[in-house]
Amino acid sequence: FDSTSVYIFDLVTILSKSHADRNVYPSAGVLFVHVLEREYFKGEFPPYPKAGDSSNDPITFNTNLKGYPDRPGWLRYIQRTPHSDGVLYGSPTAEHVGKPTIIEITAYNKRTFETARHNLVINIMSTEEFPLPYQAEFFIKNMNVEEMLASEVLGDFLGAVKNVWQPERLNAINITSALDRGGRVPLPINDLKEGVYVMVGADVQFSSCLREVETPQNQLRCSQEMEPVISCDKKFRAQFHIDWCKISLVDITKVVAVHSNRPDPGTGVLPDIGEYNPPSESLKSRDYFTDFLITLAVPSAVALVLFIILAYSMCCRREGVEKRNMQTPDIQLVHHSSIQKSTKELRSMSKNREIAWPLSTLPVFHPVSGEVVPPLHPDNYETTSMPLMQTQTIQMKKHQRVGRRQPLTSLPVRL
Repeated sequence: FDSTSVYIFDLVTILSKSHADRNVYPSAGVLFVHVLEREYFKGEFPPYPKAGDSSNDPITFNTNLKGYPDRPGWLRYIQRTPHSDGVLYGSPTAEHVGKPTIIEITAYNKRTFETARHNLVINIMSTEEFPLPYQAEFFIKNMNVEEMLASEVLGDFLGAVKNVWQPERLNAINITSALDRGGRVPLPINDLKEGVYVMVGADVQFSSCLREVETPQNQLRCSQEMEPVISCDKKFRAQFHIDWCKISLVDITKVVAVHSNRPDPGTGVLPDIGEYNPPSESLKSRDYFTDFLITLAVPSAVALVLFIILAYSMCCRREGVEKRNMQTPDIQLVHHSSIQKSTKELRSMSKNREIAWPLSTLPVFHPVSGEVVPPLHPDNYETTSMPLMQTQTIQMKKHQRVGRRQPLTSLPVRL
């Protein structure tokens, strides 16, 4: 932006065009943006093996405070894909003035697996106008944080705010992604954005347009999840969709410090206390043998008692076969023995099918003629389904008819 204009937008954008350590001088209370361009790191990596191939290496960046694993609390970093540039952004405060901050930037080439490291020295300067007394935070629904960090997009937004606020001095204080405020990742449909919070500060009172959201009618519409009626919304609507129900207007000159004696939470970075100092060998050692015995002895004793009770019940409390027979009547034992013998005989007969036929199936003599009568069903199993007595009766009737036709003869009978 032109520093000679009436309205000055303090937006610091620094491009990494050199590979040596670089010093930057942001101002406290003003948004700081540093772009890590992939094009300027490609020279650190070997080119493609074939001449003429377009180099589009996937490059990612890792940023951390020198000597520590993470960045300072006020500094954030974002890179959407390995084929896009990385961005460092944040808003330093007056507490960081005069403290040089060295950020180590490590570039990783995912094609060659090589790295390149450079340092960024941030020297935070103080400003007389900081902090600006009137601060407004807008929530823009149709922007992502890396899109809003672009200098031309942020300049257009500050220009729209300038038209509705008319301040003498206007600064972009901070930018925060909606995901850092507990927002959810949008669905990948209709080109939805995650949203971004933009805080700006000015040196004059809020305009009537910005205060329209505080009216009872608009507060009621916001409680019913309806869009409030803002007269100056059309100046933003062409490029920025603002959720006016989430706008925050703060006059820091009227804010009362509630926790003035609260301890300083610090920057979240551990102090440099030197190397790790392990505890000395003079510490008293603890004997765990007693604890070990108690842990094993108590369950073992309980298990042993239960085993003894079970063994006594199973072995020592049995009556035995002899005692049972002595208490049983003799007639019952005889009956049981006979039944058992019969059962064994039937089972042995059922196992052996080749034994002799019963007497009812053997050849018999006719009582009148003395002829030998053939077996009732020799090798003929069709008659086995008939009762034995019924089959024998039929056979005897046939022989009686034959005997009537023949003369009767006396047969010697021996007693």
